[in-house]
Amino acid sequence: MRLPPQLVSAPRSLRGLPRGLLTGSLAVGLAVSVGACGAASTSTSSFKGEQHAVAQAIADLQSHGGSLEAKKVCSEDLAAGVVAALNRSSEGCAKAIEKQLKQIDNFEVTVRSVKVSGAGASARVKSVHEGKQQTSTLDLVKENGRWKVSGVG
Repeated sequence: MRLPPQLVSAPRSLRGLPRGLLTGSLAVGLAVSVGACGAASTSTSSFKGEQHAVAQAIADLQSHGGSLEAKKVCSEDLAAGVVAALNRSSEGCAKAIEKQLKQIDNFEVTVRSVKVSGAGASARVKSVHEGKQQTSTLDLVKENGRWKVSGVG
């Protein structure tokens, strides 16, 4: 998956997001199980407390991405810094995300583990991109009481 030009020179945490979020997953990953033709769910039942909330944020991202709801991805699933970076482009966040979502052939994402440290969290996720399984780490931050994807490691 190609990065939007506005993110090529962005910091690693932002630069990785669309690639990770949208390379078979958001990176949300992202995303975060949704098939190419419809939505399914990411299981969050094995997580408790804040870990469950993080896994649920990834499931929400997956749902919004699988439904091609770019505006919801921007307003509900991505951290403010990521949205701000995308909004500085000529397309804006929703258009940039919409273009990326249309290129995804598989939205299946499995949350393997979650680590929470204060207002930050990381989740190891398994996704499929171009028919190959990949494991990546989604970084999340808690903003206004809600976990949002801030990058992909």
